[in-house]
Amino acid sequence: MIKLDRYDLAILRILARDGRITKSRLAEEVNLSISPAWERVKKLEESGIIRGYRADIDWTAAFKGSRIVVEVTLSRHTAQDMRRFEERVLSAPEIVQCYATGGGVDYVLHVLSRDIDHYQRFIDSLLVEELGIERYFTYIVTKIVKDSAEGPPEGE
Repeated sequence: MIKLDRYDLAILRILARDGRITKSRLAEEVNLSISPAWERVKKLEESGIIRGYRADIDWTAAFKGSRIVVEVTLSRHTAQDMRRFEERVLSAPEIVQCYATGGGVDYVLHVLSRDIDHYQRFIDSLLVEELGIERYFTYIVTKIVKDSAEGPPEGE
């Protein structure tokens, strides 16, 4: 793990907001010359802190299906059971995000589905596969209030 200073954190915030920013504009925003700013970006990429660049898609405009949040609790918590569940999650294109969580729920899934019927058929297929799902709770997203990837507030 590399030690990040205020310049590195500023670069990360800027790139999270605008991954297509020019080298010169980035350098100007962090108050460095172009070469040192770009060397820091390369260091952050090589360290794995910057995992890649992607487009911020408004899926509600591009995809007219349903967005669903699912809480999943497994019946057993062995490494093998969790690994089997996580491998299945990774292979499911319907699941766009998955968080392993502590507390009363083991996983929180974000699912994109053509419609509710498609979602239910998908969940039924997971249950038939005997992945150790003890229970699941489904929440239909009615409105996205905030969707940001800009990172923690400054000073964190």
